[in-house]
Amino acid sequence: MARGPLVFLLWISACLFLSFRASCFYLPGVAPQDFHKGDPLRVKVNKLTSIKTQLPYSYYSLPYCRPKKIFDSAENLGEVLRGDRVENSPFEFKMREPKMCTIVCRIVLDGKMAKDFKEKIDDEYRVNMILDNFPLAFPIQRNDQESSVVYQHGFHVGLRGHYAGSKEEKHFIYNHLSFTVKIHKDPVTELSRIVGFEVKPFSVKHAYEDSWNENTRLTTCDPHAKQLVTNSETPQEVEENNEIIFTYDVEYLDSDVKWASRWDTYLLMADDQIHWFSIVNSLMIVLFLSGMVAMIMLRTLYRDISKYNQLETQEEAQEETGWKLVHGDVFRPPLKSDLLCVYVGTGVQFFGMSLVTIVFAALGFLSPSNRGGLMTAMLLLWIFMGLFAGYSSARLYRMFKGTEWKKIMVKTAFVFPATIFSIFFVLNALIWGEKSSGAVPFGTMFALVFLWFCISVPLVFVGGYVGFKKPAIEDPVKTNKIPRQIPEQAWYMKPSFSILIGGILPFGAVFIELFFILTSIWLHQFYYIFGFLFIVFLILIVTCAEITIVLCYFQLCSEDYHWWWRSYLTSGSSALYLFLYAAFYFFTKLEITKPVSGMLYFGYMLIGSYAFFVLTGTIGFYACFLFTRLIYSSVKID
Repeated sequence: MARGPLVFLLWISACLFLSFRASCFYLPGVAPQDFHKGDPLRVKVNKLTSIKTQLPYSYYSLPYCRPKKIFDSAENLGEVLRGDRVENSPFEFKMREPKMCTIVCRIVLDGKMAKDFKEKIDDEYRVNMILDNFPLAFPIQRNDQESSVVYQHGFHVGLRGHYAGSKEEKHFIYNHLSFTVKIHKDPVTELSRIVGFEVKPFSVKHAYEDSWNENTRLTTCDPHAKQLVTNSETPQEVEENNEIIFTYDVEYLDSDVKWASRWDTYLLMADDQIHWFSIVNSLMIVLFLSGMVAMIMLRTLYRDISKYNQLETQEEAQEETGWKLVHGDVFRPPLKSDLLCVYVGTGVQFFGMSLVTIVFAALGFLSPSNRGGLMTAMLLLWIFMGLFAGYSSARLYRMFKGTEWKKIMVKTAFVFPATIFSIFFVLNALIWGEKSSGAVPFGTMFALVFLWFCISVPLVFVGGYVGFKKPAIEDPVKTNKIPRQIPEQAWYMKPSFSILIGGILPFGAVFIELFFILTSIWLHQFYYIFGFLFIVFLILIVTCAEITIVLCYFQLCSEDYHWWWRSYLTSGSSALYLFLYAAFYFFTKLEITKPVSGMLYFGYMLIGSYAFFVLTGTIGFYACFLFTRLIYSSVKID
């Protein structure tokens, strides 16, 4: 019965596999580019970022030197949603031709310019650049290890400090950039490939003789005299009417690093032991739960089923206790069954998207050189997985003997996406209010709505039509016409307590990896350990399934047959702990001070927690659904 959707899922996977393989030959920067000596190198500027505000801005939102004409690089959907704004720059590089103290431009600050620079310096904004689709990095020597270097993305706009003998704090701008381009040269062809792009920024109050003109030579750094900038002892202060001269150096260093390994310096795992500890910690939880499930299935259930099947008289049957007593009610449709069908279908959609995305990322098809590729893939997969959402909702709805399947499909197509889109729209309005480049343009918003209404919604209906036309899933036992009265439950079997307890272990299995994911998102670091993430995702699936089965068994043994919603909420409650951990992370790890930035953080984490609730809830529901069908199909019912 399930071969059709499985074949379609494999077909989508194959298409995506081929498309990503094909994209490796067409996306700029994914395939290596060779340069001859003297070939021009295009240095591009990206957004200004800050971990204190989480609001990106365009590079040219500050009065930096501009080229004669500014061109925007082609952006995919993921880049736009990330707030990337890649543009050309006035820096002119030529392969293997060093430059010393090259003047870019000279500006005189007015009041607004000085104010803008000071605000960005106060908020610790960083300048991001790109060369050959490789991001600019600022190397920092680690104090604990002499030979170890860590890399930070981009460089700060400036810094705050004070002059010797003065306590008044001043703002200083980094106006001299010393670039280092690392290249790997082919000894035969003399062609070079870029394998590194680093910078050391300096704040220098440049001086010159006579009046300023195009041929002015600086006295603070002079290529003719081989005089370089090596420190910031005479920094450039940011104040109204101050003159700022922007300069840069470029040097080329030969490197043994090959082009295929150039990302390793950024993606080097210095804390892989923590990830292995996370895996071992999660596996211990899984082994504990697996032991409990094995005990229930092999010992308790085997004994119970043997006992129930040996009952011969009506008197013995009336004296029986345990989960068999509720066989006439266990498959009774729950309250608000329509909503349950909707959330189960949405969970299947999210599960399919997450699984395929993580698998492709773990296999290396979503390279960080393809900026925005991960988010674009997630969006497209979400759209295509609407087919499985409709199919799953319709199958469950048909089992509940529902007839208005179109109504369920409308809810499946709109309940979860509409909630997410509403929150996203409010957050986007806040970003617009801050005039940030992170605000999604109207055209992109229209594209998202188009994908939703014109592709996702029809696919949900197609899946629903196929699912509803199939024969209904038959219950292994008949349902009584009159509901059985549920006895008074012990305090530890009350729904609120068991649901909250059930979410602890799934969250405990993933919370260490969650720390690294939050760090990569909010502290602007690369996350490329998808191999670990794939293992953790599998552990999450097993943990959600097993804890739900254990608690479902205890619930049925206490003669409470309202398991439908509780199985969904038991593992889904881990989303509550995820959101609480996000709040803890906000107050202990981040330095966000602006109210708008705080609202953005909690808004996006609310979206993430809601999605996590749908994902884990659906896993728990299907685990309990299969478990109940298995055990009740194994006993003889008179």
